[in-house]
Amino acid sequence: MTDTTTDAMSDTDTDAAQRPLTLLGLGDMGTALARTWLAAGHPVTVWNRTAAKAQALAGAGASVAADAAEAVAANDLVVVCLLDDTSVGTALDGIDLTGKDLVNLTTGTPAEGRERAAWAAQRGARFVDGGIMATPDMIGAPETGGYIFYSGSQALFEAHRTVLEVPAGARFVGTDPGHAALHDVALLSGMYGLFAGISHAFALIDGEDIAPKDLAPLLSEWLVAMGFFVANAAERLTSGDLTTGVVSNLAMQVAASGTLLRTAEEQGVSAELIRPYLDLMRRRLEADEAAHGGEDTSGVITLLKR
Repeated sequence: MTDTTTDAMSDTDTDAAQRPLTLLGLGDMGTALARTWLAAGHPVTVWNRTAAKAQALAGAGASVAADAAEAVAANDLVVVCLLDDTSVGTALDGIDLTGKDLVNLTTGTPAEGRERAAWAAQRGARFVDGGIMATPDMIGAPETGGYIFYSGSQALFEAHRTVLEVPAGARFVGTDPGHAALHDVALLSGMYGLFAGISHAFALIDGEDIAPKDLAPLLSEWLVAMGFFVANAAERLTSGDLTTGVVSNLAMQVAASGTLLRTAEEQGVSAELIRPYLDLMRRRLEADEAAHGGEDTSGVITLLKR
């Protein structure tokens, strides 16, 4: 099957505001997606393993399919938002996907995205994988800044871009079907690292005469001020120059890290959330202090690759 925009319905073929689609999966996220498309005027056919969730959307104008096969047959554009990749395979097992445009918004890994793309191609369907950077309450609320990464068939994405942009901003990140999931997990990993540091900071003041609400704005301001590290790290990893313009070098930071650990001990707080990163800094320095002492901390990234 040739992957061109002429193979599927384009925005010039029909009024994009009325374009029909099928949605498989009505958990919290799937339900939010369905309601947003329905509110925007799109005819939506829905299916869910637990039928009651699908019936709940009938009042909002959704067409409820008796099974997944009927739902898939109803429209060319099929969006899947299920529990996991195994659920996707189970739901679509044995269903004719010939000529379908399959958009998978199920959370998965890059490898699962690539494997599912090959699986879809073998069944005559075009495929894009998605990574949702939003919680259900952010769907249909553009002011919250939520968006969805897409990767895979660019022709599919362009053909349905207007529809895909209804629930949240749509960002195409490449034709490699694994890249949406990779972007998703990379950002979430950064988020959890941030949450770890915030959690440690609040633990340190617990029991002291410092109210969390008083520390909160100071912590927020400091984290924003340190946001420059993201762009700096990207530039240093691209150029390979880890030393030019460094004002707080690795040797200095390793020397100061003992204070963080001693303070945690004094406050009766486990250092398990911050110690792994501090240990990586120390390992990088000890590997070759003369070579690495003047770097910033971007060099620890090289220690993470297996």
